[in-house]
Amino acid sequence: MPLKKMEHYLVLTDDLEATRRFYCDVLGMTEGFRPQLDFPGYWLYLGDTPCIHVGDWDAYAVWTREVGIPISARAAGTGPLDHIAFNATGFDETVERLERLGIGMSRNELDDIGLKQLFIRDPNGLMIELNFREARG
Repeated sequence: MPLKKMEHYLVLTDDLEATRRFYCDVLGMTEGFRPQLDFPGYWLYLGDTPCIHVGDWDAYAVWTREVGIPISARAAGTGPLDHIAFNATGFDETVERLERLGIGMSRNELDDIGLKQLFIRDPNGLMIELNFREARG
């Protein structure tokens, strides 16, 4: 059973709208089709791929009890998940956008491999790593 690709990850939140705005307005994702589920939320896409499923913590916890799927317990920070990474383009434009939106960031550069990185946090404290690879000649 070889894996073929990652489909999405679920972000549970107490503020659906702030989380949706972050991923759409800050990272440029788009809201798209989401099947009928018995808890509120959004599916956020990169192109035609649903990457992030955003769900309401409390409603999801009720639903998981009803259908018998164990839910992750609330934990300080983000539990065992440290960060999610995306490949990105437009480093300077992204820095300007984050600054304009008041999003704090940390930077890292790995000059030997031509990689620039930005680290930001979503409204739920989840770290997002943005990787910008320079063309190497």
